[in-house]
Amino acid sequence: MSDLPRRFADAQARIKPKTGLANETMLELYALYKQATAGDATGDRPGMFDLRGRAKFDAWSKRKGTTKDAAMQAYIALVESITEDAR
Repeated sequence: MSDLPRRFADAQARIKPKTGLANETMLELYALYKQATAGDATGDRPGMFDLRGRAKFDAWSKRKGTTKDAAMQAYIALVESITEDAR
């Protein structure tokens, strides 16, 4: 069995206490997490007054077609780049 799910969980634990990340980075982390755990975005796009929900949905929708494993790997790589920058 691959250790990818364990590395993905470890990356989640490492990034959770981080604060002060840019909105773009937070949206990218969200999109990769959702793609890795739920697959392609489903449902209707939130309305124009739900700016936060709409931004999250749009970020996730951009990942459409990305496999769960590829999303996990991209999430891990992004977390590693963020935690490396902090050192």
